[in-house]
Amino acid sequence: MAVGIFDSGLGGLTVLDAVARRLPDIPFVYLGDNAHAPYGVRDPDDVYDLTCAATQTLFDNDCDLVILACNTASAAALRRMQEGWLPEGKRVLGVFVPLIEALTERRWGDNSPPREVAVKNVALFATPATVRSRAFQRELAFRAIGVDVEAQACGGLVDAIEDGDMILAEALVQSHVEALKRKMPFPEAAILGCTHYPLMADAFARALGPDVQVYSQADLVAESLADYLTRHPGRIGAGRAPAFLTTGDPVRVSARATQFLRRSVTFRPA
Repeated sequence: MAVGIFDSGLGGLTVLDAVARRLPDIPFVYLGDNAHAPYGVRDPDDVYDLTCAATQTLFDNDCDLVILACNTASAAALRRMQEGWLPEGKRVLGVFVPLIEALTERRWGDNSPPREVAVKNVALFATPATVRSRAFQRELAFRAIGVDVEAQACGGLVDAIEDGDMILAEALVQSHVEALKRKMPFPEAAILGCTHYPLMADAFARALGPDVQVYSQADLVAESLADYLTRHPGRIGAGRAPAFLTTGDPVRVSARATQFLRRSVTFRPA
């Protein structure tokens, strides 16, 4: 059994890299739905259908456990998949859980009533679809009280990152942080709510200032997966060579991924 990692494009490679560093002996299959990216501008039903199809592809490639390394998919599809679609014996995890665990300092399985937490003012930077879903705020409200979350839709940022235009990406980060600060002048913490955004973590940190703690998902997801597999060792299968799949043009996606990760990556058709 391999661990499947899914994203609408290349952003999930930041999660894959962190997982590979933390769990070097775990086999994985990565799937990028590049033919339909970006998901952040799609409606929830469309995202749900695409996410189910991609997850099924990973199940068909010997993955019993799939990480939705896409905040838009996690926001629009995860709970719906878990409640009515997930095949028996399969498991799908999202990327919101590790963030909320870190922010509230409580495990996901802790079902005690919501309680106050140290951080009161949180900035959420995410795609337009993730912001519209309010999924992060909803899940956080189950576990914490007294937290003000101000969300900023970062239009254009994913496209700039996928295109490799870092000058435009940095300008967009600055613009989105300025827009957020007009609504919340003094955030205590910032959530980078898209797996593309860790590539711009330094730019976010500079724009936000030294007093704002920036939570980046990739390392949190890797730690959460390590903890999950420790508690569920039966989900670790025999070793296999890593695989990279795409619904887009494999040559073009491979070139972009190689630039993205700064090492050679070869995709094949999903």
